[in-house]
Amino acid sequence: MESIQKAIIDPLQPILRPVVSSLPEPVHDAIISLIGSPCYRALVLDLDVTKDPSCTSLAISKALGIAIVGASAIVKVPQILKLISSRSSVGVSFVSYALETTSLLITLSYSVRNQFPFSTYGESALIAIQDVVVGVLVLTFAGRPAGAAAFIAVVAASVYALLVDHTFVDAQTMSYLQAGAGALGVASKAPQIYTIWREGGTGQLSAFAVFNYLAGSLSRIFTTLQEVDDQLILYGFCAGFALNLILAFQMLYYWNNPVKSKKKQTSKPKPVANVTTPATRSSGVSPKPSGKTPTTRRRG
Repeated sequence: MESIQKAIIDPLQPILRPVVSSLPEPVHDAIISLIGSPCYRALVLDLDVTKDPSCTSLAISKALGIAIVGASAIVKVPQILKLISSRSSVGVSFVSYALETTSLLITLSYSVRNQFPFSTYGESALIAIQDVVVGVLVLTFAGRPAGAAAFIAVVAASVYALLVDHTFVDAQTMSYLQAGAGALGVASKAPQIYTIWREGGTGQLSAFAVFNYLAGSLSRIFTTLQEVDDQLILYGFCAGFALNLILAFQMLYYWNNPVKSKKKQTSKPKPVANVTTPATRSSGVSPKPSGKTPTTRRRG
């Protein structure tokens, strides 16, 4: 940090100080609410990243958290647009999105109940909404509109039970669910990994979503270590990063690789054998119809 302070921040202080002093009061209040008054004085007023290293780490964590929440608002939009434009769900696993939606709803409810900083979990709500849209599109384009309606109903009931009415799920049960949410988050990637491997291509899967998830899960490990003292949350993000890494490798390996064709193999009709009688073979005349018909041929 000393090298950054001397090489970058100190030379820029004549430019940065007027900018800092001209910031509106609500902006100063927002920064104080994020990093606290001591870190605000050290980093913003004094422009010194070496005074308190913990303040610098906290500021980086907050910045990453806000960036993740902001990016999460559009992370699945390319996937949604790709499904709508192609009107096909080839290469996209509904099971994967259903499991991820469940995991995100549990993590969101657990974080809200424990009053964690919004910057450490805010993307859960935004991504969950987009996951529901993707799941509905996948089922619709697969010819299962009834399944799409049932999926929406289940999600709505889960939101009510986990976030609205806390009498359905108490704090102890919520902890158990969060422990399982980490496993669900890991399991949600497995069907997608298998689908890509089975199809031999990524189909309609969005590369933007895959690589954004990889960067987001890595950043979440850092923000969790800095701001949240909860191993359940940390282990979930670590496992998610490992499987997101596999998905990213698959995306690179199968880049522009067409999905295997699934055309139904129809059996060709067997050719009808041209059965001929000895008389036909000898004379070359077509055989007469088998039905009895009048004839003028003289006998004897």
